[in-house]
Amino acid sequence: MRYLSDLEVGTRSSVGEYEVEASEIVEFAERWDPFPFHTDEEAARASHFGGLTASSCHIFAICTRLYHRDPNRVAVLAMLGKDEMRFPNPVRPGDRLTYHTECVERRISRSRPDRGIVRLRDRLVNQRGEAVLEQQVTLLVPLGPA
Repeated sequence: MRYLSDLEVGTRSSVGEYEVEASEIVEFAERWDPFPFHTDEEAARASHFGGLTASSCHIFAICTRLYHRDPNRVAVLAMLGKDEMRFPNPVRPGDRLTYHTECVERRISRSRPDRGIVRLRDRLVNQRGEAVLEQQVTLLVPLGPA
């Protein structure tokens, strides 16, 4: 785990990789986001996407799962917010996604000096280096191990 004391502005890391399967795109979307371009290959081909794509909710869930798999993840006390979330390119079956993060701001809490506020810029990119998720995340993080 990484704490506020471990992070400096400019600290970058690659968090992990994940390969997306067509069956999970459909399964996730059928339950949580049942647009035809997520659930039906024929309808998806006829859509403006021209093929099956993962739901934005699914992409966010993949990003979250990769975070939890990372043994060097930031020790989060609470997520305070997400800003500027963008999905500039679709996720397709077979895409191999890689999660990158960078610390863009950090400060010790004014009211609780044993913790601080960290802002991260996250990017999830496919195997071609195209961003499929971009976001800024604000986290409450302990200064060091309890």
